[in-house]
Amino acid sequence: MKLTTRNALLALTLCLTPFSASAADHEVKMLNYGTEGSMVFEPSFLEVEVGDTVTFIPTNSGHNVRSYVAPEGVAAWNTPLDEKTTVIINQPGVYLYYCPPHLMMSMIGMIQAGEAVNRADLDQKAAKLRSKLVMKGERLDELLAQVK
Repeated sequence: MKLTTRNALLALTLCLTPFSASAADHEVKMLNYGTEGSMVFEPSFLEVEVGDTVTFIPTNSGHNVRSYVAPEGVAAWNTPLDEKTTVIINQPGVYLYYCPPHLMMSMIGMIQAGEAVNRADLDQKAAKLRSKLVMKGERLDELLAQVK
């Protein structure tokens, strides 16, 4: 193959583009009713790899997602109401999130990427969150029990 400017630029672009072939996209539905009851994220617990993405899908209206616990250095997120949003999981640790309009109904979810390096922070903040969960508070315990 003859090295032309076009071929050189293509080769340079391929070398500088990070490969994400192994990265996966996971979908989490925001539901009024799901297999785990009412006002749920489905699935409510995800195990992912660092570099994966999680797409939150407002299957029913009136939902959004706000991060509550994330590993150190991760920017908090608060998605617009009723908008499909993708979050890149770029640090190992545990991510705890909730739907602000339905927090009192325990519409919460969790993502674990690799080792739970922020477990102490997770436990401390989960204890504070518990008082805001008026209904179905056992969901928090069920999620915490799944962290490895």
